Amino acid sequence: MRSRANRRGFGQAVTTISAVAAGIATSGLLIHAVSVALATSRCRAGKPASPPDPAPPPASIVQPLRGVETFSRDTLASIFALDYPDYEILFCVADADDPILPLVSGFIAAHPNVPAQLLIGDDKVSANPKLNNCVKGWKAARHDWIVIADSNVLMPPDYIQRLRARWRDDTGIVCSPPIGSAPEGFGAELECAFLNTFEARWQYAGERVGYGFAQGKTMLWRREVMERGGGIEALGVEIAEDAASTKLVHRQNLRAHLVDRPFAQPLGVRRFSDVWKRQLRWARLRRATFPLYYAPEAFTSSLPFALCAMIGADELHLSAFEALIGALAIWYVLEAALAKIAGWPLSWRSPFAWILRDALLPWLWVQGWAGDNFEWRGNAMTVAEERLADAG
Repeated sequence: MRSRANRRGFGQAVTTISAVAAGIATSGLLIHAVSVALATSRCRAGKPASPPDPAPPPASIVQPLRGVETFSRDTLASIFALDYPDYEILFCVADADDPILPLVSGFIAAHPNVPAQLLIGDDKVSANPKLNNCVKGWKAARHDWIVIADSNVLMPPDYIQRLRARWRDDTGIVCSPPIGSAPEGFGAELECAFLNTFEARWQYAGERVGYGFAQGKTMLWRREVMERGGGIEALGVEIAEDAASTKLVHRQNLRAHLVDRPFAQPLGVRRFSDVWKRQLRWARLRRATFPLYYAPEAFTSSLPFALCAMIGADELHLSAFEALIGALAIWYVLEAALAKIAGWPLSWRSPFAWILRDALLPWLWVQGWAGDNFEWRGNAMTVAEERLADAG
């Protein structure tokens, strides 16, 4: 009797576990579908443009540069071709021997109709080399609307208009996550898998439900917002200027908004090691600056829910294999739909890149907690508070 009761209890426990696992898998797929829908509503390629501003204010673009990149000519050409009536460009270079200088000087000379300056020098206000490079540009900017944009952003002609179109009464900053484009090889496809249908998707979904975060790739500021927060030097309180920007605007009860149809970053060839280092850097920065938001990232890939689908296969009236394949198919078909509608890179290699990304995400999450150090453009950096204090 006792043995029969034990078997019955064990069977009930298995049934309960199966039901719970099936519920988790179904909930995960539903949340994934909602995040895709929220991102698609903001990123679709055919999204109508906002009505033009009849009297757009002048704007300044501060762009830090270091070294010649694969697409430097393309990105420099795009910044000089903006369809905006009154803007200036302030190129910032820390090293007087930087090889990018002749190329930038040539573009400035070839476009005398666009006010542009090349500023050389380094202001050591923080442990962040990019921020240090930007300080002189911010201080030299003549206008109240200021964009800080990375050198690898490929700017469309309506770049500034699209940023300003997202400004609201409660806005403190408008940003654009990087969208990988022009991938060459599987390493670049993997980077697109991280940047586009994973990171950008979650950023847009988060913003739509009230959790917007700044992204350092492109940041539109009003000077008064930055100055009320302590000036550009105040971004040095965090190792990442976008994390500091988020906290600066939140302290003023303002919000970080994302641009509609985010801007492309052409990739070209990417080595796997470079993709991993970039993602590891961002993971450790997120963990250090927003640990409570970083913690749930362990459950943002397809793997936990695909495994739950397998465990709950009986409850779903499927075999374990059918449940696994079905969950993954639904997950990646939704990602493919987002990439297709948004006009992002999509090829036969994309599903393999998504699968590899999801296999790497748990280890990336662990490594985000496991260390403080990372490398950025040859600079050894750390998120450790005591070393940051020394660097400051």
